Amino acid sequence: MSMKVAPLLAALAAVTPAGAQSARPAPAEIQPLQQHSGAIREQALAAGRITGSVDIAVPLGETPVTIRSVTPSSASGQYRISFSLLDVDGDGFISRDEALANRSLADEFNALDVKRRGRLDRADLAGWLVD
Repeated sequence: MSMKVAPLLAALAAVTPAGAQSARPAPAEIQPLQQHSGAIREQALAAGRITGSVDIAVPLGETPVTIRSVTPSSASGQYRISFSLLDVDGDGFISRDEALANRSLADEFNALDVKRRGRLDRADLAGWLVD
C-alpha cells in the first residue's frame, strides 16, 4: 500500500462508524418521578359525572387510550383566602412567592394568572377572597 493511500483509508475508517451509528434512534431516557404539590387526586370514575372524553389515536394493534374528565367528588384544599394577609409587601398584588403561603393558591397560580404577569390582583382571585 502506498504512503499516500494509508492516511486516506485511516481517515475514512474514522468517519464511517459515526455515520453508521447516526441511523440508530437514541435510546429512551428514564426520568425519576418529580415531586408534586399534592394537588393530584385519584377517584373512581363512578364517583363523579363524566364531563369530557377523548380517544387518543394509537397504531393498529396497540391498546386504545381514552382520557376522561370527571367532576370531583369533593374539593380538597384551601380555596378561601385573605388577600391582605397574603399580600405581604402591600403592593396590591399577590406574587408567585407570596402565593406559596397557601398551597392551593400556589397550585392554581398559573391557571389564575390569565394575563401572564406573574402576579394576581383581586379581580384575578374572584371567588377565592374572604376580605
